[in-house]
Amino acid sequence: MSAVFEKPPLWQRAVPMLQGFDGPLAFAVFLLACAGLMTMYSVGFDSGTRFPDHSRNMVLAAVIMFVVAQIPPQRLMSLAVPLYTLGVALLVAVAVFGITKKGAKRWVNVGVVVQPSEILKIAMPLMLSWWFQKREGQLRPLDYMMAGLLLLVPVALIIKQPDLGTAMLVLAAGMAVIFFAGLSWKLIIPPLVLGIIGLVLIIVFEPKLCADGFRWPVLHDYQQQRICTLLDPSKDPLGKGFHIIQGMIAIGSGGVLGKGFMQGTQTHLEFIPERTTDFIFAAFSEEFGLVGTLLLICGFIFLVLRGLAIALEAPTLFSRLLAGSVTMIFFTYAFVNMGMVSGILPVVGVPLPFISYGGTAMVTLGMGLGILMSIAKAKRLVQS
Repeated sequence: MSAVFEKPPLWQRAVPMLQGFDGPLAFAVFLLACAGLMTMYSVGFDSGTRFPDHSRNMVLAAVIMFVVAQIPPQRLMSLAVPLYTLGVALLVAVAVFGITKKGAKRWVNVGVVVQPSEILKIAMPLMLSWWFQKREGQLRPLDYMMAGLLLLVPVALIIKQPDLGTAMLVLAAGMAVIFFAGLSWKLIIPPLVLGIIGLVLIIVFEPKLCADGFRWPVLHDYQQQRICTLLDPSKDPLGKGFHIIQGMIAIGSGGVLGKGFMQGTQTHLEFIPERTTDFIFAAFSEEFGLVGTLLLICGFIFLVLRGLAIALEAPTLFSRLLAGSVTMIFFTYAFVNMGMVSGILPVVGVPLPFISYGGTAMVTLGMGLGILMSIAKAKRLVQS
């Protein structure tokens, strides 16, 4: 009788929790994390505690990923409305009595100082996935309009702070849900065409639009300066264009094979600004060259493809939409960061996943990975 009540060993009790992890996804993340640690050691060894702090942030993200992976998708769906409501309420609180740092009002003190916009990176796809799950099989144009409203309210509040980078990430995550929910191409193509026409007009009339004294409607001055600097960074090579110019020089100087680990001159002579955060991709490219950069890009492509495969095989509409949108968060992070460092997108302060220094972003990435692992685990349970 005593054997009936005997507890199994700890390793046997841990096996069910570990079985839910998606092997290919975990392997891709492991390789990217190794690349991040190696790069941070090179570029951050003379920047105080950047490397040990980055290592600690990765461990924290891994713990968060493990915990979130144990939460079934049904439970995640029940958290959608409360988390979204809390995030929007805190954004309103930021607008009313938020804390201003460096000209931006992005934080609020609720006993501890928090940045509510970070909550929306996860709350937004959760909320919209919940919205479309509740209307599965009876979607109408009005449902898409309501989803757009749910998306635009927090995005507008984040832009007002101003925080264009985070607003872009939240918008991309929300638009991914709406697209994967079946939004008609008839509604997608017109805005794309208008955007392309607008981009062409900006390039054609750049001398006039970027002339001293001309002010663009809607955009803040610093946002206008970033776009004008992108179009022609040589106008102010020692000022606003310095970041982009030095980033492109570092990427080009790496050549095919790179200058070697810890041998980047642009990096270690401190020509690259923010070399441990926003512009770490330039430092990586300088030291590991075209070959290393292509391998890094292949790592991110594999991560995105695996995330989309998990979404495709998910058992419910909520899980499919959530997995797809979370995967697109990783894509947006990587694409925007590499694009701004390479001089094809404005500098908006978006980190490179698993590579850039930053605890808040690492926590968000850990939560996103945990969600993907949870959905992969639910798929296996349904199949078994």
